[in-house]
Amino acid sequence: MRKIISLIHLSLNGFTSGPNDELDWIAYDHELEQDAHSLHVLTDAVIWGRRTYEVMASYWLTVPGNPASTPAELEHARFLDAATKIVVSRTLERVAWNNAQNTVLIKDHIAEEINAIKQQPGKDIWFLGSPMLARTFMELDLIDEYRININPTILGEGKALFAGVTRSFPLKLLASKTFQSGVVALRYEPDRSAK
Repeated sequence: MRKIISLIHLSLNGFTSGPNDELDWIAYDHELEQDAHSLHVLTDAVIWGRRTYEVMASYWLTVPGNPASTPAELEHARFLDAATKIVVSRTLERVAWNNAQNTVLIKDHIAEEINAIKQQPGKDIWFLGSPMLARTFMELDLIDEYRININPTILGEGKALFAGVTRSFPLKLLASKTFQSGVVALRYEPDRSAK
């Protein structure tokens, strides 16, 4: 069965963004970029909420035609173009990337729809960003691996990843790594045997 791997950046005090969705505090450098792009070989699909999908489309669809794009940006743009884009939104009526055949819109019955996709053949699925949707996925126990990059920053205020998560669930540490930027990357999987 395919796994859903969630990758998210957090401040040391647990925020995914500033109060106005600011992300300029993330210590994203070449080393962290290479680590994130290691998911290209493990995954062939991405999951986004509406807002993340719109931000991703507005940027990544412009990368191939931008002469200033770096090789790493071009690589990621090619990955996203080829990947199946799964967008969870009650408000969008349709989603379309360059290739509309590899986009999926889920409006309702999230657990049933996602579990059906996990049963399909293919590589694992990269859950990228989308903190509000991540909380829904946590409540529904749909995330199979958590990759949390803890940034060496305290945000005075912001949007907390775990705000509103009411379900308790133990995690098993799979790996940890410290980057030169001071970011600590943690990999966990749910300990479902503890239920």
